[in-house]
Amino acid sequence: MSLFKARDWWSTVLGEKEEFDQGCLCLADVDNSGNGQDKIIVGSFMGYLRIFSPHSVKTGDRSQAEDLLLEVHLRDPVLQVEVGKFVSGTEMLHLAVLHSRKLCVYAVSGTLGNVEHGNQYQIKLMYEHHLQRTACNMTCGPFGGIKGRDLICIQSMDGMLMVFEQESYAFGRFLPGSLLPGPLAYSPRTDSFITVSSCRQVESYKYQVLAFATDADKKQETEQQKLGSGKRLVVDWTLNIGEQALDICVMPFNQSASSVFVLGERNFFCLKDNGQVRFMKKLDCSPSCFLPYCSVSEGTVNTLIGNHGHMLHVYQDATLKWATQLPHVPVAVRVGSLHDLKGVIVTLSDDGHLQCSYLGTDPSLFQAPKVESRELNYDELDVELKELQKIIKDVKSQGVWPIAEREDDLKVSVVVSPNLDSVSQATDVEVGTDSVPSISVKITLQNRVVLKKAKLSVYVQPPLVLTCDQFTFDFAVPDTTSIVAFSIYLKRSYTPSELEGNAVVSYFRPTGIPRVIQCKFRLPLKLICLPGQPSKTASHKLTVDTNKPPVSLLSLFPDFANQSDDDQANVMGFRLLGGSRVTLLASRTSQRYRIQSEQFEDLWLVTNELILRLQEHFEKQGIKDFACSFSGCVPLQEYFELIDHHFELRMNGEKLEELLSERAVQFRAIQRRLLTRFRDKTPAPLQHLDTLLDGTYKQVIALADAIEENQEKLLQSFAGLKSATHLLILLVRLWQKLSIEQTAILEAAFLPLQEDTQELGWEETVDAAIAHLLKTCLSKSSKEQALNLTSQLNIPKDTSRLKKHITLLCDRLAKGGRLCVSTDAVAPQAMVMPGGCSPIAESDLEERSLDDSAEVFTNHKHLIAESPVPEVSALQGVVE
Repeated sequence: MSLFKARDWWSTVLGEKEEFDQGCLCLADVDNSGNGQDKIIVGSFMGYLRIFSPHSVKTGDRSQAEDLLLEVHLRDPVLQVEVGKFVSGTEMLHLAVLHSRKLCVYAVSGTLGNVEHGNQYQIKLMYEHHLQRTACNMTCGPFGGIKGRDLICIQSMDGMLMVFEQESYAFGRFLPGSLLPGPLAYSPRTDSFITVSSCRQVESYKYQVLAFATDADKKQETEQQKLGSGKRLVVDWTLNIGEQALDICVMPFNQSASSVFVLGERNFFCLKDNGQVRFMKKLDCSPSCFLPYCSVSEGTVNTLIGNHGHMLHVYQDATLKWATQLPHVPVAVRVGSLHDLKGVIVTLSDDGHLQCSYLGTDPSLFQAPKVESRELNYDELDVELKELQKIIKDVKSQGVWPIAEREDDLKVSVVVSPNLDSVSQATDVEVGTDSVPSISVKITLQNRVVLKKAKLSVYVQPPLVLTCDQFTFDFAVPDTTSIVAFSIYLKRSYTPSELEGNAVVSYFRPTGIPRVIQCKFRLPLKLICLPGQPSKTASHKLTVDTNKPPVSLLSLFPDFANQSDDDQANVMGFRLLGGSRVTLLASRTSQRYRIQSEQFEDLWLVTNELILRLQEHFEKQGIKDFACSFSGCVPLQEYFELIDHHFELRMNGEKLEELLSERAVQFRAIQRRLLTRFRDKTPAPLQHLDTLLDGTYKQVIALADAIEENQEKLLQSFAGLKSATHLLILLVRLWQKLSIEQTAILEAAFLPLQEDTQELGWEETVDAAIAHLLKTCLSKSSKEQALNLTSQLNIPKDTSRLKKHITLLCDRLAKGGRLCVSTDAVAPQAMVMPGGCSPIAESDLEERSLDDSAEVFTNHKHLIAESPVPEVSALQGVVE
C-alpha cells in the first residue's frame, strides 16, 4: 500500500533510548497564546518534558532547532500529561504532569525575543501533590458540573480514585472488587467516571456517588459500612466486553447525547452514555492506540485506530474510510491545528518517533511502455523449450541444491577417539556400582566464505549425554578451521536404542539463504558394554546365517577379548552397564551365529554390531558377495510384550495426571475456604480444614513424585521398545532380503517419533502408518483400498488392533508383498514369492476388512508354518 503512505509534514526523534506510552502525548495551546495554534507536549519515562511548535519542512529535511520551545528534565518518570484549567482564580490553561508518586501543575509562558529563534519559554511550578499511593493514570474535567475550572482524578495501581480540587485534596474512594487498574475517562454530560475493570467489563460511577460514599482510609470495608453508617460505593452501570481495554474516550454528539468509545484488544466498541452498545467493530490487526474526533456527517463520529502493522485506519462509525501506512507503530495519536493547518495527525511511537502527517496520495508517474508486436517463430521456441527441459531434468537428477555447493561453504568432519578417556568425564550418573567410561569426540569445521553465527548442535540417543551439545561459531575470515571437543557417556542404567550420533550445523550463506549440514558418527560398543562371562541359558535367542565360513570372535571383537578365557574363539560374553548379559556364539562347523540374552531388547546392539563387523571384516579381505540372512520365525510375541508394557505405562501416566488434576482442584478449593475464614473479622472454627489441606498437599506431592517416577520408567520403556523395533526391522530385512528403500519404509513406519508424549504416542502413530501400508502397497483387494483411515490420532483403548496390523504386515511380506511408496502401488498387484515360486493361496478370512480380521492375526503362526520358511526349532542343534 505504498500509494496510501501518510504524508510527512514534520517529524523528529526524541532523545536516545527513551520510552513513551499513550499518556505521554498532548496537544493544546498550553502557553495561552490565543492564536489558535496547538503546541505538542511530550513526556517520557526518563523524566524529560518537551514542548514543540513545529513548522513545515521539506521532504528529507530535519526539524529546525526553533521548533523545540522547551525541554526540561523533571527527574521522575512522566506517566501522563494533560492541559486544563487547573489553577484557582484564573481560567488560563495550565499543564498537569503525573509522576508515579507526585502530581505537578505548571504554568508555561514565553518571552518574545528580537528574532524568532530568540523566543524563550519557561515553566513555573504552581503547586504539587505528593501521592500516598503509586499512580497509574488520570483524567480531568468539570466534575460535579462546576464552571470555569477543571478537577483532576488520579487512579492508583491498587484501584483507588483520588480527586483533587485544584490546590487541595478532596477525597479518595476504592473501586469495589478492583484488582488491576484500567483506562479511565470522564463523561461531562452524565458527570461520571468510566473505566474497565479486571473482570473485563466497562463500569460507570457517578461523581456524586463517589463524593458521598464513605471515605477510603483503607481498602477493606470498615465496621461502619457493615453497620450501615455511611453510603457504599455502587456502580451506575456495567457492560461485559469480554476482553481487556487499551483505552477509553468519551465523545459528545451534542448537548443531549454522548458516546463512550472503548478500544479492546480485538474489538472496537461504541456505547451510549447509559451503557448500551451503539455498534461494535471486529479489528483485523492488533490495535495500539485510537482517537475519536468529530465527523463532517451529522450523527457520526470518525475514529483513528493505529495498529501494530504500521497502519493507521480511519473509521466513520464502523465503516473503514481510509487506511494509511506509518513508518512506526504508534502508541499515541492526536489531532490538532498547527500553523493554520487544521486536522494534522500527530503520532508518537514507544521509542520516541514523533511525526506530524496528513492524509493524501502520490500520483503515479509511471506509464507502461507499449509492447511491440512481432511474429513468433514456433520452431525456435520448440528448440528452446527442449533445452530448458533438459536443464531441468539434469538439475532434478542432481538435486535442487547440489551437495558440492554446500560442502564448499562449510565442511564438517567428526572423529571419535578409538580409546576411552583415561579419566572419565561422567558426572551425576545412575548406573549402579559400575564405573561409567566416557569417550572423546572432536568435530572440525572448515569454512570457505565468511559465515556469522553458525550453530552446531550434537544429538545422541538417551540415556547417552554430552558434556556440551551446543556451540556457536563466527567465521569472520575465509578458510579458517575450528575444532571443538566434548565427551559422551551413559547417564542412566539402561541401554540406548542406537549408538549413532548426529552433528547438525545451521548457518546462513552470504546471500542470506539458510543452510543445514549434518554429519553422522558412530560410537563404539565398549562405551556402554563391558566384557562378561558367557551364559549357557537364556530366555531369548536369535540365529543369523551367513554365506561365508565362520570368523573367530577374537578377531571380530578384539576390544572385548578376555585373556583369562581361552575359549573365546567361539563364545564371547558381554555385560551391559545396566547389568544385563548378552552371549554370542559362533558355530564351528556351520556358517551361523547365535545371540542370546535374558532381555529381548538387549539383543539389538550386539546383533547389529556383529553384522557390521562381519561386513567390515570381509570388505577388508576384498570379498564383496558377503550376505546375512535370518530363517527363523519373527519373534512377534516378545515384541508385543514390550508394546504392552510401554502402553501400560502410558495409561498409568494418564490416570496419575487425572488424579493430580482432581487433587489440585480440591487443594485450591480448600485454600479458598481457609482464606475466607482468615479474612473474616469474627473468626469461625476451621472445622478441620487445615488437616484436610495438609492431607491434600501430601497427596499432591505423592502424585507428582509418582508421575515423575512413571515418566522415568516410560522413557526407559520407550528406549527398550525402540531397540526391539530396530531388531525387528533388521530380522525382517534379513528374512525377506529387503532393499535399502524398502527398509527405509519400514523404519519410517515403525520409528516415526524421536520422543514419546501423552498427546502423540508411539502406538497410535505406528498403527496409522502400518494401516496405510496395508491399505496401499500391501493391499490385495479393492475392498481393502476403500477402507477409510481416520485423520485424527487418538490414544487407543488397547494394543490389540496394533498387534493385529503388525502380524498382518509380516504375513503379507512372507507371501511376497512389496513395500513401495509410488503412486502405482495403490493398484492391486499379484504377489510373487522369491525364487519364482507360485504364490500361496490366500485365506478366505483375509478378504475381510482390517477391523474384522481377528482370526487371521491369531493364526499367524500357522500361516507362517505353511510357508516355505523354516522355523527356529529346526536350528536348535546348529550352534555347538
